[in-house]
Amino acid sequence: MPERPIREQIMTELSNHVATLPDGQEKLFSDKFSPKKWERVRKTADLPDLKFHDLRKTFASLLAQKGVSTAVTQRLLEHSSPQLTNDVYTNVDPVLRQAVDLVPAADWV
Repeated sequence: MPERPIREQIMTELSNHVATLPDGQEKLFSDKFSPKKWERVRKTADLPDLKFHDLRKTFASLLAQKGVSTAVTQRLLEHSSPQLTNDVYTNVDPVLRQAVDLVPAADWV
């Protein structure tokens, strides 16, 4: 699976959004999320290549960067093993991260 690092500023915005969710809401979206709805979101945000699964990887990467254990991340993602979590989600190459950080955030949004 290819890596898709996301700029720190964009991850911060996503974190800020999560912080504004109502008490008791444990999901990013309050209603049922469909492929059609995701397509509309991508078009509105002008992110035609962003896959919904990329958000899952971002979530796992954010947890890893915050020091959350692989075991906890594994449980949150409902993986069969911690190795799967490490291999697929928390292996963002620092060189790739550095390269992506060179692109101004305004060019992303």
